[in-house]
Amino acid sequence: MSHRYQVYVPAEYSRARAPQLVNRVGVNLAGPTLLAHGTDEQKRRWLAPLLRADEIWCQLFSEPGAGSDLASLTTRAVRDGDEWVVTGQKIWTSLAHEARFGILIARTDPEAPKHRGISYFVCPMDAPGVTVRPIVEMTGAHMFNEVFLDDVRLSADTLVGEEGRGWELAKVTLANERVSLSTGGGLWGRGPAAEDLLAVVRSRGPVADPMLRDRIVRLHIEGELLRLIRLRTVSAQIRGEPPGPEASVRKVLADEHGQHLFRLAKDLAGAAGMLTDHGPLGVPVDLWHYGFLFAPALTVGGGTGEVQRNIIGERALGLPHD
Repeated sequence: MSHRYQVYVPAEYSRARAPQLVNRVGVNLAGPTLLAHGTDEQKRRWLAPLLRADEIWCQLFSEPGAGSDLASLTTRAVRDGDEWVVTGQKIWTSLAHEARFGILIARTDPEAPKHRGISYFVCPMDAPGVTVRPIVEMTGAHMFNEVFLDDVRLSADTLVGEEGRGWELAKVTLANERVSLSTGGGLWGRGPAAEDLLAVVRSRGPVADPMLRDRIVRLHIEGELLRLIRLRTVSAQIRGEPPGPEASVRKVLADEHGQHLFRLAKDLAGAAGMLTDHGPLGVPVDLWHYGFLFAPALTVGGGTGEVQRNIIGERALGLPHD
């Protein structure tokens, strides 16, 4: 049975207090890119309702044949007078079924080299020709979608930045995505974190199994390392520095940490962990089971772990591209 996806927001938060959780793509990806490259009019039109989560956003980047190798995208945008006509298909689009706008990259010059000739647009998701079809996860939830763009007409003022320079903007978006997907929580900034599991362990007394104790200690160490890396990222932002290759380091560690968290939670639950309504040590929390099923996606979405390691090798360690 499928369910409409609900963004995990702690009960003490409201939509107004936690727009960064409700409108993750808007606040964390679209917002920084528009702030850096949008016109004054584009900022006035989109940023305020985006920050309030009055208008939900999605990210129209990945395609069936262009995910990890995103620059291989084939979605086309052809100029027709004062409009752009967009044709193509996007996939794994989170919250497309809820979104008012989507950040879209499309090829505007098919003769240019792969990383050039790409332009960056804002696409109204209610525009004629936009079709959204749900992808239901093995968790039973519906967060992802495939989106079909059939002769979708976008006005000239939806182009962000310069024509043909969209890859530069996409890199800004992707760098901020890596940061946002490794911000607290075990599920890309949502759900329980290591300290939540450790609090449960402390409340239930000592763990006798030495292998489980070792995994608990490792989980605590990983959580502390990620906390310190996040503080370095915040310091860089305060200095006005954009996210660099360290965002890839953070994402690699955070994704694997999330998988370790939910596997350990299931193992601590013992035989009861096979039930969908039991969390670690018998705590009845469905979110632990959901996290266990969702965790394999962590090292794939937002750029695979292998892609992130390539970025680290090339941009942080100075290794050759080929």
